[in-house]
Amino acid sequence: MSVRHDQAGSVDRRVRVQGQPVDTYPSLPPEAERGSMRRITVVGEEVLSRPCRDVTEFGSPELSELIDDMFLTMYVADGAGLAANQVGVDLRLFVYDCPDDHGIRHVGHILNPVLDLPDPGNRRLVDEFEGCLSVPGAAMTVPRTDHAVARGLDKDGNPLVIEGTGYFARCLQHETDHLVGHTYLDRLSKRDRKDALRQMEERREDVFTQRAIKAADLDGQ
Repeated sequence: MSVRHDQAGSVDRRVRVQGQPVDTYPSLPPEAERGSMRRITVVGEEVLSRPCRDVTEFGSPELSELIDDMFLTMYVADGAGLAANQVGVDLRLFVYDCPDDHGIRHVGHILNPVLDLPDPGNRRLVDEFEGCLSVPGAAMTVPRTDHAVARGLDKDGNPLVIEGTGYFARCLQHETDHLVGHTYLDRLSKRDRKDALRQMEERREDVFTQRAIKAADLDGQ
C-alpha cells in the first residue's frame, strides 16, 4: 500500500510496535537497516492473483531475513504496507509502517492474519484514495471500513492482535486482501479499474525512477 502521510524525522514519539506502545522509535525501522532490496511484483503477475500459503515454520533465519528485506523494500518504495507476494514470496505475511488518523504510527509484521471487521449494520465505510506498490503510479477511491482487527502470529509464532482505525484500518484491509490474491483493483468498477491501469501505464516509469534514486541514496549512506 502506498503511504499517505509524511513520516519524516528521526524519532516518532507516538508509536505502536507490534501493537504495543513505545516511547521512541527511529524513522527507519531496525529491520530495514538489516534488509536488502527485493523486486516488487506488478499487477498481472500470477503470484498476486492466487491465495498465499500459511506460514508453518517460525523462528528461522530465512523468515527473519524475508521480513527485514520487506521492510527495506517498503521503505524505498515509500510504502505504508507490503505483502510477501509483492516481493514474489507465496506466504501469508505482511509488514507495515503506517499512521492512523490520530497521528499514531504503527510498525510491525503479522503472519497468517485473519481480519475481523465490524458487523455490516455497525460499520462505517470511508471513501478515500488508495494506492498500491504493485500498481505503481495509480490511485483510486476505495470504500473501506474505518475499523479493523488483524489476528495472527509474529515471526516466532507468538499470537498477535493488531487493531487499526482510520488509515491504518485501511492498510490492514489492503494488505490482507493481497494474501487472498486480490488487489484494490478488484474492488473497483470496470471503468475505474481501466482508469487505474491507464494511470499506471502513464506513471510507472517515473515511479520506478524515484525508487531507484532512493535505493541509490540509501546505498551511498
